Amino acid sequence: MAASLVVEDMLRTYPADIGQVDRQKLIRCIEECAACAQACSACADACLSETQDLEQLAKCIRTNMDCADVCTATGAVLSRHTGYDANLTRAVLNACAVACSTCADECERHADRHEHCQVCAEACRRCEAACNELTSSLG
Repeated sequence: MAASLVVEDMLRTYPADIGQVDRQKLIRCIEECAACAQACSACADACLSETQDLEQLAKCIRTNMDCADVCTATGAVLSRHTGYDANLTRAVLNACAVACSTCADECERHADRHEHCQVCAEACRRCEAACNELTSSLG
């Protein structure tokens, strides 16, 4: 089963009301967080294989790893609905958007030499946008 169907099915089968949250934006954000975490982990690993440029990629690797961790945590928080706290959700979404923006900026510095950095930067920008859109919809 595709990841997007799992996210959608889990929301559909949640036994309680999740309130006024825009379900499509929530689904998109969870999916983008998962995709970004995967892209960042893979980019960090690819950077480690760039033995010629390893020293110049140290910050990129660290930023990738931080962003992957933040995206993973954000997806987990967004998947929990019992005892929902809008203030915490906003803070987590804001932190994720900042991590994604920072990582995208760093990856874009290397994208002309390393295609994996370009792919990662694009995933980060999509996740940043999804976090910002969900935050705006929370009111």
